[in-house]
Amino acid sequence: MKLEAKRLFDLVVVAGTAPVWLPVLGVLAAAVRCFMGRPVFFRQVRPGLNGEPFELLKFRTMTDARDAEGRLLPDDQRLTRFGQWLRSTSLDELPELWNVVRGEMSLVGPRPLLMEYLPLYSPEQRRRHEVRPGITGWAQIHGRNAQTWEERFRLDVWYVDHRSLWLDVKILWRTFWKVLRREGINAPGAATMPRFEGNGRNASAADGASAGSGRA
Repeated sequence: MKLEAKRLFDLVVVAGTAPVWLPVLGVLAAAVRCFMGRPVFFRQVRPGLNGEPFELLKFRTMTDARDAEGRLLPDDQRLTRFGQWLRSTSLDELPELWNVVRGEMSLVGPRPLLMEYLPLYSPEQRRRHEVRPGITGWAQIHGRNAQTWEERFRLDVWYVDHRSLWLDVKILWRTFWKVLRREGINAPGAATMPRFEGNGRNASAADGASAGSGRA
């Protein structure tokens, strides 16, 4: 599927479902403001198509609590109960639809990770940036965050090589059921995910998890 056709598919789906997700977006924004204060949104620069940076938009799920020396506390100590619920339902990612509208993301594609990971990829792994990053993807329906980094990247590149309209529809449908079952939200024993530190490390996969980065 060409990028232009994929872009058109994204816009049709987002526009067609707007009467459903826009009211939910408003209610959740008010709830985040009530439970955690400002800012309502978590913003972070991530690599997009061809590795070009863009600002990812999500609902904030963690506080900015710091220790006596001004350092951010570990993620599990800053993750609020409401924030944990947002993550378990994947509703924290709803604002990324704005990234889709802007053309920075797609509904389906490899998840956008951290800019600092770019130099750590092998040439094959770097191919995940040949398409726009997605809200969900082939890796997300095959284990989501409960994977190794090596497996995650292998699945991302498989999607790049086999992408099609039918495959995107299949991934969106299976994502819906994954979210309902709340499968693979976090890596075992972690509030967020371990960092990717390069090939050859036995790290679990993640959507971007340095302290304070949030889950991508």
